[in-house]
Amino acid sequence: MAVDYAGSRRARTRARRVEAGAAALARNFDWLLFGAVAALVGYGLHLVAGITRDDVPGNPDYYVFRQAVYAAVGGVGMIGVSLLDPDFFRRYWRQLYAVCILLVLLVVPLGTTVRGSQRWLGVGSLTFQPSELGKLLLILSVAGFLAERARRIGEVRTVLGAIGLTAIPTLLVFVQPDIGTSLVYGAALAAMLFVAGMRWLHVTVLVTTVAFGAALVVWLLPSVGVDVLEPYQRDRLTAFVDRGSDPQGASYNVQQSILAVGAGGVRGRGVDNSTQTNLDYLPEHATDFAFASLAEQRGFVGAAILLLLYLLVVWRGLRVVTYASDPYSAIVAAGIVFALLFQVFVNVGMTMGIAPVTGIPLPFVSVGGSSLVTNLLAVGVLQAIHARGRRR
Repeated sequence: MAVDYAGSRRARTRARRVEAGAAALARNFDWLLFGAVAALVGYGLHLVAGITRDDVPGNPDYYVFRQAVYAAVGGVGMIGVSLLDPDFFRRYWRQLYAVCILLVLLVVPLGTTVRGSQRWLGVGSLTFQPSELGKLLLILSVAGFLAERARRIGEVRTVLGAIGLTAIPTLLVFVQPDIGTSLVYGAALAAMLFVAGMRWLHVTVLVTTVAFGAALVVWLLPSVGVDVLEPYQRDRLTAFVDRGSDPQGASYNVQQSILAVGAGGVRGRGVDNSTQTNLDYLPEHATDFAFASLAEQRGFVGAAILLLLYLLVVWRGLRVVTYASDPYSAIVAAGIVFALLFQVFVNVGMTMGIAPVTGIPLPFVSVGGSSLVTNLLAVGVLQAIHARGRRR
């Protein structure tokens, strides 16, 4: 007669629970969001293949292969994160915040400097940008702080506490210098405070303070000889205000980007005939100005497809906010969705001259593993919130 040990029974019970949990999660998965993100990643790889075809002589698939590897890693991470209960992040928000600060600080002694910015950590032949992962870690941790004080969100000290928590990594990223990512941190904080229920009086004071701070950095302090921004950052702002001020210098990138967008027309020039991209008239055509290369090669139709996919992801993300089962999940979802929307708006805007050049990548499209992996992990968090919100 076979002996059924208690340990074996417990193991089988745990296995059945895990299987039941996975089945319930699959039933409550937002498959439309998953499909939209998968389409974005696939379309992005297709675009990268055309944009970077001539970047590495003799190896036209170099960048698309690397991007596909990052997409695979991010996809696995997305599925893994979606299996976690968001309450796990809420309980350990302090530890997540500490990891965020540590990663950004590691750039100071160990970072690699590229084009005057010290933002990357080298891991073998790969590079990793901690400030990208910091976007998600900051959202998860600040949301935990706000959720713990949900009944006191109307108090000034609660708002100041959230601003203080965000200000530390934001300043650390700003001095790298990386003004684009620091703006994303601020945008995510604004969305989280709004969804948490911050009073309108505090909103007004906060907006006024931010506007005064921007004027201080851009105009007042430089007027008395105190430069906060790097010279190239100041030149970018000048070029945004007056694109004709330095057509061969600070405003060159934007001028070439606008030419590329306009040259694409309705259906685009195609990969072979896109001179702005193929002949390197458009700098950073695979990263900062990937949308301009897309518009030149695929035209209005190709750009519209990409923007519609973004719209679908944002819509499903906002739907996740309404499905959230607790304040923490709602705040996290709002921060993720608005940060994504902000990045799309600024990146697309700067390629057409309606926003200053800040170096913010185009989500799921710009070449770079840190951004792609982080965005996929963020989608995994949205899926976790959606699945458990529906189930409850």
